[in-house]
Amino acid sequence: MKNSKHNMQIKFYEGDLPDRLNLGNIVAVDCEMMGLNPVRDRLCLVQISAGDGVCHLVKFKRGEYNAPNLISILSSPKITKIFHFARSDVATLMAYLGVLTAPVYCTKIASKLVRTFTQHHNLKTLCREFLEVELSKQQTCTDWGADSLNDEQLEYAALDVLYLHKIKDELDKMLIREDRVELANACFEFLPSRAVLDLAGWDDVDIFEH
Repeated sequence: MKNSKHNMQIKFYEGDLPDRLNLGNIVAVDCEMMGLNPVRDRLCLVQISAGDGVCHLVKFKRGEYNAPNLISILSSPKITKIFHFARSDVATLMAYLGVLTAPVYCTKIASKLVRTFTQHHNLKTLCREFLEVELSKQQTCTDWGADSLNDEQLEYAALDVLYLHKIKDELDKMLIREDRVELANACFEFLPSRAVLDLAGWDDVDIFEH
């Protein structure tokens, strides 16, 4: 377990979450890959948090993706999974863990639905605007497939899930205010199918076009 200036704890595991870990009915999830293409770039790390300041990091070795405890959480219909840009992570989790993650909530989609006054919907911006927290993105381009990860990499990865619960709370207030809750929920329900379409080769094709 590692401590951080962001007042969080990091718990690190190899291969899967520990048995009987109860993270409640809403968790924040993020993935780190070798790149942005889930077909080409392998899954290296999954981060998950219950929103309690504790970030659980699961590191995967190449070709070893048997993680029943993590898969149980991702697939549970009773547990909502919060992502920032869920489309990419859900596709990656399907490609490597063979799990269709649902139900999901995407803070990027929620932001695009209610923060229409701006084009900036990245996690760094949302943390600054809603929480007055500055995230460092120095580890954005880093080798997540390395045999061992340093403290800076682990903290960077953990920060991607540390604040998602609080950001969701703020975005939910705006969704209610702008009367877009049902529209947001419809988008979230479609996200797993969107990820399957991506993996099936329709990632650059708008099937809703004429």
